Amino acid sequence: MRFQARPKQQEVLNYRAGLMGVAAVPGSGKTVTLSALTAELVTSGLLEDDQEVLVVTLVNSAVDNFARQVAGFLIQRGLLPHVGYRVRTLHGLAHDIVRERPALVGLSDDFDVLDEREARQTLEGAAEAWLSAYPGMIDELLALDLDERKREWVRRERWPSLVCDIAYGVIRQAKDWQLTPAELRDHLDDHGDALPLAEMGWAIFADYERALAYRGRVDFDDLIRLALQALQLDQELLSRLRHLWPYVLEDEAQDSSRLQERILALLTGGDGHSGATPRGNWVRVGDPNQAIYETFTTADPEYLRQFLRRPDVEGRELPNSGRSTETIIELANYLIDWTEEKHPLDAVRGALTPPHVEPTPPGDPQPNPPSEAGQVRLVGKKLAPQEEIRRVVDSIARWLPENRDHTVAILVPRNRRGFDVVEELKRREIKHVELLRSTRATRETAGALANVINYLADPDSGPKLARVYRVWRRGDRGDQELEERMDAVARAVRRCRQVEDFLWPRPGKDWLDDVALAGEYLGVREHLAEFRQLVRLWQEATLLPIDQLILTLAQDLFTEPVDLAMAHKLAVLLGRFRERHPDWRLPELTEELAVIARNERRFLGLSDEDTRFDPDSHRGVVAVATVHKAKGLEWDRVYLMSVNNYNFPAGLPHDAFIAEKWFVRDQLNLQAESLAQLEAAVGGRVEGREGARSGYEEGEATQEARVDYAAERMRLLYVGITRARRDLIVTWNAGRRGDLQPAVPLTALRTYWERRTSGGQLA
Repeated sequence: MRFQARPKQQEVLNYRAGLMGVAAVPGSGKTVTLSALTAELVTSGLLEDDQEVLVVTLVNSAVDNFARQVAGFLIQRGLLPHVGYRVRTLHGLAHDIVRERPALVGLSDDFDVLDEREARQTLEGAAEAWLSAYPGMIDELLALDLDERKREWVRRERWPSLVCDIAYGVIRQAKDWQLTPAELRDHLDDHGDALPLAEMGWAIFADYERALAYRGRVDFDDLIRLALQALQLDQELLSRLRHLWPYVLEDEAQDSSRLQERILALLTGGDGHSGATPRGNWVRVGDPNQAIYETFTTADPEYLRQFLRRPDVEGRELPNSGRSTETIIELANYLIDWTEEKHPLDAVRGALTPPHVEPTPPGDPQPNPPSEAGQVRLVGKKLAPQEEIRRVVDSIARWLPENRDHTVAILVPRNRRGFDVVEELKRREIKHVELLRSTRATRETAGALANVINYLADPDSGPKLARVYRVWRRGDRGDQELEERMDAVARAVRRCRQVEDFLWPRPGKDWLDDVALAGEYLGVREHLAEFRQLVRLWQEATLLPIDQLILTLAQDLFTEPVDLAMAHKLAVLLGRFRERHPDWRLPELTEELAVIARNERRFLGLSDEDTRFDPDSHRGVVAVATVHKAKGLEWDRVYLMSVNNYNFPAGLPHDAFIAEKWFVRDQLNLQAESLAQLEAAVGGRVEGREGARSGYEEGEATQEARVDYAAERMRLLYVGITRARRDLIVTWNAGRRGDLQPAVPLTALRTYWERRTSGGQLA
């Protein structure tokens, strides 16, 4: 692959040994630079025949990207690819380590790892048991002004989910501190004071771990914890891995967690203790300004910042970016400066820090796109939520016809907002792809199969059979005449009192002979007779295993290769569930499909939207993504939506915070309060937690969480801005109740930008 290193990139490529930290701005080419460095080390003669360069990155798609780029560099040099290096996510690396000696950490040789859905399901089971045992705890936490009707609704609809979220946070934090339920119990007993949220977390943690042990399985957090434990317990294993991987290159190091840092420090010659100095070869590349996962993980950009400040670390920067116009770069840099100097909360002023983004130097092979007037528009007009969507889609509809060879994205802060945008694009028949929790194609395929299997589990139900008919005729949607006909037939099927008289009629008892629609339009009888025959075949197919049943249904329902491939993945998934839960029948298996169809969890499909996404392969097509999902991607034109004080709060009293539930008293963030109680119980008795809080004061953690969340959302705004190559349009809405305000940083950016441009309206 062709790669001409910039001067700053060449400084990184000159590395041969020791500790190096690289601060890389958005669009600086850190992936290609790190890939080139991997190839340099592989071909440098520094490795022995049985050694590899270890590259650790964040997500699976990055693994594929690194492996492909390193292979390209090696092929260019006439060498075999896939030799002399290994690319892993942290979880993949941990799995490799634990597989070396599973018995060492108490696992059998055939141990299995729960996926996220199974882990959540196990957690929900443990939480449900706790809720049954302690039904009254919620009463101490509900807002006092709720009437009994609302209290009962919250108990039933909101409290169980919140309990799961609280317990999930406690479990993840306890595992990050390498605490077992028994050890956490000892800490709680020693503390003495009442810590009800931590007690709840411990009880669910204990049940959750018992469920995992009973099944002989571990979750993803266990993998990290056990990998570190294995390295600490087995010096021979550690020595062998140190020899195997004399170089460790870490990508996205701003998202490193405490345990990740300790594992990589051990592999590079340190003793694995917090703050210990590694003595080997470790390169850490990242951008603290793009640390946007703290809310969801135990990651903390401070680990990278501390590493970059160490005197024994060779510091490097990748400040040049050819991604964006100089006007967009200027806006992003101003956001850094404003945050550092003028953010209304002192505690948030460290959220964004230099280095600033610099344009590419003269003669660079990837020059910045030319700057033109009106490329940056920060819309100040107050809009209702649906009006914001309509105006953005109107703007895209005007722009697309003359820009079919360009890329465009609508970036939203949350999946739900993205779904609403997709519905409007669909209504306007504007071609689009989704980068949300799961794509519409994924959801619709899962939903179609779920509806059919749901009927097969209850074959006497007319309403369910009517839904199956709609699934079968879903191709009629979009044609008004055919859709009206489909609706009329579906209503008639729904009213069928004896489904058996339709599907398996006795002589003289055929529902088709009596249904009023029989003569309403030409061919309806033959049409429904065909449907009847198909449903009969499906009923007979229920004797097959669930995976074969799904494949049988798919052959009759789908014609597109991507839908058939997706059905195959779903068949494999449900087949695996059936093996693990032999007592499950069609209703339980149907619910797994329904979960995907309702978008309650991410399911990796096989459409372009679900695999490694390349914006340039979707020119003239609107990509809809969350800002989180857009990280690492870029488009010619970006619409950044819903930049209000709910989605991007500054931490001020008038801001709204998603973690502060409206039904909880005193605006408490119960997830933050539970972690504060956990920290109070543990205190400084966990390595690396010296100086941690030893007492608990209700409400303090909620205020601290506001600051932390505001800092993370500042970085998320920065990430959103730096996705744009040429055009950036930022909008906000006032929320459903009309009481939200533009985000404080958006107001600051508009004030700054109005000094140099008269923009502010959608093109």
